[in-house]
Amino acid sequence: MLISKKIVETQDFTRQIRLKGQKIGFVPTMGALHAGHISLINRAKAENDVVICSIFVNPIQFNNANDLALYPRTFEKDCELLKKAGCDFIFSPEVEEMYPEKASEDFNFGELETFLEGKFRPGHFKGVAIVVSRLFNIVNPDNAYFGLKDFQQVSIIKALVKEKNIPVNIVACPTLREDDGLAMSSRNVRLSEDERREAKLIYKALLSAKENKEKISIESAKEIGFNYLNTQYLSCEYFEIVNPENLRPLKNWSDHPHPVACVAAWCGKTRLIDNMLL
Repeated sequence: MLISKKIVETQDFTRQIRLKGQKIGFVPTMGALHAGHISLINRAKAENDVVICSIFVNPIQFNNANDLALYPRTFEKDCELLKKAGCDFIFSPEVEEMYPEKASEDFNFGELETFLEGKFRPGHFKGVAIVVSRLFNIVNPDNAYFGLKDFQQVSIIKALVKEKNIPVNIVACPTLREDDGLAMSSRNVRLSEDERREAKLIYKALLSAKENKEKISIESAKEIGFNYLNTQYLSCEYFEIVNPENLRPLKNWSDHPHPVACVAAWCGKTRLIDNMLL
């Protein structure tokens, strides 16, 4: 397994792969890897000749400086996990390598970036789009793999690829969960024991919406889910049931055959997100 912090070295590597006529699978991450990330590596390994993983904590997608400062960084452990999983190449640039000058790219995702995360984290998806578009340009993958825990992010990246006509296939992969249902996340390591026990209520809140689908109104289902997530350790930021194609909140169950419940909640000082196809 090769490791590089340099764009030019990474491009040289991918160029050689292209000359061999081999397919590249790419898994972009911010590190602090867990089994969910490794499942993406495994999928990429099964569907491509070469697998590249990026590890880069992207500062411009954080609208909370404290969240950026506290984001877990476990590079040596990440490398061990990736080597064991059969990853071929790690691209782990410094901030100065990715942003030698202030980023100036502009994107227009319309309504997609105004709902849910876009409402509560202004500028977040612009930062995501900038770094992902740059990574795609550097790695030039055939397939790129993203977890559906970040449901809105996957929608944004699909829109980015379409808007900029980037020749990459976006592969959305199922969310991996702990035994009690909590979605695997790099942020989970920041939870105290009490917070971790309470965090499983996020999954229960989503299940409540699934169980209540078409039995009660959407507004009532949202209210029940929201109330699940206001406890001693949890504070719900939003609990919405949306159209999966445009993320608009639904008013009636009949408005879309496959509604998705999306949630963001603070557990102590850690912000967690999750979703469930209902």
